[in-house]
Amino acid sequence: MSDDNRDDLKWEEVKVEHIITDEWIDFRRLAYRMPDGTVFEPYYSYSRKDYVIIVATDEDGDYLCVRQFRQGIREVTTEFPAGGIERNGGLEYRDREDNDGSEEALNAAKRELREETGYTSDEWSHLLTVPSNATIADNYAHIYMARNCRLTADQKLDDTEFLNVEKHSENEIKELIRSGKFQQAMHITAYLLSKNDLSVTV
Repeated sequence: MSDDNRDDLKWEEVKVEHIITDEWIDFRRLAYRMPDGTVFEPYYSYSRKDYVIIVATDEDGDYLCVRQFRQGIREVTTEFPAGGIERNGGLEYRDREDNDGSEEALNAAKRELREETGYTSDEWSHLLTVPSNATIADNYAHIYMARNCRLTADQKLDDTEFLNVEKHSENEIKELIRSGKFQQAMHITAYLLSKNDLSVTV
């Protein structure tokens, strides 16, 4: 499909209502004109902060994971270390007119790994940067691999973070995924990406 044909598929935003706008989220109700000229509403979307996911392994090759409560599914999950990219100013997310002011993703990944687990690494690879949920949100997930991690500090958790660090072997990670106990879809994507050879050392 050519780029010209792709342009024929674009929706035109004709109306936007900001239902909730605070430092954490911009939640919007929108109307769009479809490619055939009809207008559809309501359509909902939101802005949240970009974030990082770190597939981290220690010097023995075990994966560093965290256990914490996730209110969306009301369960304690097993997942990789992850967290938001910090921004300057009052908003936690990039607004629609502003692309500046963010902490660099790699620095955020190193910080989140250290804060959540106490581990650091000198061997970092960038696996992928991808929209977190292109259907409804405009934020991105920056996925990294950190190898030969070593414990260098205590955890330094945020006020709302209550999590435990666990180590899992390769087979244990696979079994957690197969059994539905590794409950973050983007983290499963991160694991699968870490098994290919497309990473870029940073």
